[in-house]
Amino acid sequence: MSRVSRRTFLGTTLGGAAAAASVAHGTGVAAAAAPEGASPPTAPKYLPFEGRHQTGVASPAPAAGLMASFDATAGDRDELAAAFAALTEESRRLMTGGEYEDRDDAFPVLHAGTLGNPPPPADLSIIVGVGASLFDDRYGLKAQKPRELVPMPFLANDRLDPTRTHGDVLLSISADSPDVCIFALRQLMRGTRGELVLHWMTDGFNRRVSPKPGTAPVRNLMGFRDGTANLDPADDALMRRHVWVGAGDGEPDWATGGTYQAVRLIRMFVEFWDRTPLAEQEAIIGRHKESGAPLGGRRETDVPVFDDDPDGDRTPLDAHIRLANPRTEATADSLLLRRGFSFSRGFDDAGRLDQGLAFVSFQKSLERGFLAVQERLNGEPLEEYILPEGGGFFYVLPGVRGRSDFLGASLLA
Repeated sequence: MSRVSRRTFLGTTLGGAAAAASVAHGTGVAAAAAPEGASPPTAPKYLPFEGRHQTGVASPAPAAGLMASFDATAGDRDELAAAFAALTEESRRLMTGGEYEDRDDAFPVLHAGTLGNPPPPADLSIIVGVGASLFDDRYGLKAQKPRELVPMPFLANDRLDPTRTHGDVLLSISADSPDVCIFALRQLMRGTRGELVLHWMTDGFNRRVSPKPGTAPVRNLMGFRDGTANLDPADDALMRRHVWVGAGDGEPDWATGGTYQAVRLIRMFVEFWDRTPLAEQEAIIGRHKESGAPLGGRRETDVPVFDDDPDGDRTPLDAHIRLANPRTEATADSLLLRRGFSFSRGFDDAGRLDQGLAFVSFQKSLERGFLAVQERLNGEPLEEYILPEGGGFFYVLPGVRGRSDFLGASLLA
């Protein structure tokens, strides 16, 4: 099937280079089955809240995920600081299993009551990030804006919906089940209703397992193993090089210990993909669908070698994995830590399934990381099966050090 006929079939130009990076090169989404040879997931637990970095960035891909973007309505900087202090207090209690106090019957209860008191361990993590719009004239933060934090631009073939894009504050919540994410969101909103108003949100799922080293934790909605080449968050050296912002990286002092977060809400035209021959699917991605091995390889962990295939006889020159990660010295700094999830929002007016990927990546530099990958992917064949519809760029705040500290304290001081 030619590329022209695919475009005719859809009746529109689909995709977008940025979305393409998310789909097959990104963090795992819903799995049709656990990867072969994987061990069962470990028992859920409470996660540590305090530390140099926010815990959720480096924790495993979630079984359930939720992202909620907010507009700040605080009247001044003090009110905004109070909102971040409230987010910190509630996040600590939710992640570590803190119990809610009983109140007199004349007052509303302090928790929704859907999970018990305290809620059970559920691998719950909460990540708080801020968008470029928070650094306007409202709170006097313009001089403190991270160097590369800008509103997410329209990339090639994007069709971004303003009602699902950008925001002042982003909460990224993950846990072992959707009801835990929803409970956490409700609790976080209870204490900040006067200062933060929802702008957009999306939720979804993964089939999370514990894979063998070097293998992907899940399959995406296109059926391919997802996350094979992801960074190892347990490797401190890799995280310092590619993810965590350090004191000498040219960012404001308060930003040390944080990271840039790219979010892409990507529609996948799954019915159209399902009509595409297997050989063409594998050529588009650059991997065998069943094993996850690079084309011509036998195992998922086989490292693709492109130097001995200059004409693309084995791996097409426009295959996704070849463009996303050419494995050259010049592209060695454009690696991302991906941690996204699938979503399903029913169906559209044409009767097509409204499904896709909430892509999330963390990186020290948007320019050297996310945006560099997107530039290489511009025009790849995978664009015709996907459509970026929303998301944004955010800066994940550094972690919390002790009870007297709160998320964003150094920014708002």
